[in-house]
Amino acid sequence: MNFHSLYDQGFARVAAATIPVHPANPAHNAEEVIHVARQASEQGVALLLLPELCLSGYAIDDLLLHDVLLDEVEAALHRLAEASLDLLPILIVGAPVRAHACLYNCAIAIHRGKILAVVPKQHLPNYREFYEKRHFVTPLPHTPLRIDVSQWLAHSTRKDPRTLTEVPLASTLIEVTDLPGFVIAPEICEDMWVPVSPASLAALAGATVMCNLSASPITVGRAEERRLLARSSSARFNAAYLYCAAGHGESTTDLAWDGHTMIYECGDLLAEGERFTHQGHTLTIADIDLDRLLTERTRQNSFTDNARYLGDASALAQLTTVKTTVNPPSDDLGLERPLNRFPFVPHDPQRLAEDCYEAYNIQVSGLVQRLRAIGNPKLVIGVSGGLDSTHALIVAARAMDLLGRSRSDILAYTLPGFATSDGTKANALELCASLDIPCQTIDITPAARQLLSDLAHPYSEGEATYDVTFENVQAGLRSDYLFRIANHHGGIVLGTGDLSELALGWCTYGVGDQMSHYAVNTGVPKTMIQHLIRWVVTSEQFSECTSQVLLRILDQEISPELIPATSGEKIQSTQDQIGPYALQDFTLYYVVRRGARPSKIAFLAQKAWEDATSGTWPAGFPARQRVAYSLEEIVKWEMLFFRRFFSQQFKRSALPNGPKVMAGGSLSPRGDWRMPSDVSGEAWIAELESALAGVPDSGIPARSFSSDSAISSECGLSS
Repeated sequence: MNFHSLYDQGFARVAAATIPVHPANPAHNAEEVIHVARQASEQGVALLLLPELCLSGYAIDDLLLHDVLLDEVEAALHRLAEASLDLLPILIVGAPVRAHACLYNCAIAIHRGKILAVVPKQHLPNYREFYEKRHFVTPLPHTPLRIDVSQWLAHSTRKDPRTLTEVPLASTLIEVTDLPGFVIAPEICEDMWVPVSPASLAALAGATVMCNLSASPITVGRAEERRLLARSSSARFNAAYLYCAAGHGESTTDLAWDGHTMIYECGDLLAEGERFTHQGHTLTIADIDLDRLLTERTRQNSFTDNARYLGDASALAQLTTVKTTVNPPSDDLGLERPLNRFPFVPHDPQRLAEDCYEAYNIQVSGLVQRLRAIGNPKLVIGVSGGLDSTHALIVAARAMDLLGRSRSDILAYTLPGFATSDGTKANALELCASLDIPCQTIDITPAARQLLSDLAHPYSEGEATYDVTFENVQAGLRSDYLFRIANHHGGIVLGTGDLSELALGWCTYGVGDQMSHYAVNTGVPKTMIQHLIRWVVTSEQFSECTSQVLLRILDQEISPELIPATSGEKIQSTQDQIGPYALQDFTLYYVVRRGARPSKIAFLAQKAWEDATSGTWPAGFPARQRVAYSLEEIVKWEMLFFRRFFSQQFKRSALPNGPKVMAGGSLSPRGDWRMPSDVSGEAWIAELESALAGVPDSGIPARSFSSDSAISSECGLSS
């Protein structure tokens, strides 16, 4: 395996292209196809899609019925087959095909001198500007046809006894056997617009990459309809969907053409080409994630149920499959697809604002319902002046507003310990004051000293021993106070711990961030919480005074503030100990939502984080935090993630109630994530080490090993 190869990492490079069309000139059109196919081949493309009837031209009317033209089309197909001998991609081209005394509008798959499939259009439009039934017929249902393609083959392949000279004239799946999960299904233009499309049946039969060859003249609003259909098809089919429409050169007697190309994957737009170009070729390239397509279908068992339900349907049963290999390159070709540094956080400003609106209101609604259901008790919350407790507090404030209750029913407490800074404490008090929420201070240091003394801890003898006991004495006392305060006032403790902390086990079991009566943040990763707070400010949910405090809190170092810092020393940093939340949330998403291999996560993380100047950042993300990470840093922190993720499951198994928020998943044992607490992550770490052994700049030597003892020794199970 080449760690840097997109093909070895489970991707396939595909492309949709338009060519300058020469109406009724198949020979010239074939040369245009060959030209763009060579460009695609040089860039490592395994599949190249071209428009409907691109070899003849779509808008040539009754010339489609002339033998001179059809003879030229067949000669052009032979020319393409000859040229394909030296080209990497499977070509899907559109052409009129005569067979059995009929004319069909077809998609023809050509590869390495062979004709793999001839797929006729199943739904011919005969309305508005379309009159295809004047020239073409559709294949009869339940009547499989075959076509002799010997005259189209490359000369060298005709002599190979393994070459099929007669192929089905029918809907066909093309399985690429050396790229697991790469199964191609062509359909043509109108086929996408009907209620039950050929692609839907092909998907249920196992196709993962749908190709729509279209002519589709452009009118105002039609491009958006195409996007809607292509996106929804890719989402419903858990598939990739390639689309291309005819471009310049087609006859404009009554119509115009925009050359629309786009590639979707599971509802996500990977690439879209420029429209209305009037010179040259358009080549739109994207790398589709074959592993993702297979994983999504495996997880969505209703997809399999649907396939089984329709398994005996004649249309589904008649689909045929042909097999081929592409022998893709194993070089480092880069990665041609949008890759979000923050998978939980969209970079598009409008989408981010919408996600923040929904996430915030999911949290608020969950808390409102819980309070109503249990008799509207008071809320008890510990506020530290950090991100998580801050966000939980503003969720609580909005919940009280919706319930028509006074915010004084929120009982907030600051509980300073040995390392609490004046700045965070001041922020906590000022935030509560700005929200009209009463806040009291209980200094836990006397009780902590007494407990450490009772334990005969070295700290009680004057030693600067700041171990896990020292830290957890403080965390435990804070929870003791909050729960007893809740008992005393007839309230419930509102949890503040977030999804990222749960993933890494960065919480003390039974107390602190792990335990509460209701936890509003457990479905929100750390990288999203800062954007939620920023959205609360920009959308003016609270007063200007509150917003100013929130912005100050956003600028703080993330710290548990449990170990005191000496004069001039940097305060205790969470990310110095457990890694940058940006990287850990990246890994978390691909583990929980995608089930990706550790080596693939590292591959994607390197592409996303190796250059701070490339790509896009979420709206409002501070410039000073726009950093890059080396492969060695990525691997180091990913190793730590898997060690902690597996060893800390017991904390997640005892998780309090709280709403699922992000589509990326949650870690509730009653919902998205169920795992025994005593399983080992050794195999995951070994996979990462094996894939990166000897890879330059990875920090993994050529020979390495891992063990359960290493995992357990590096993670305090009770921390």
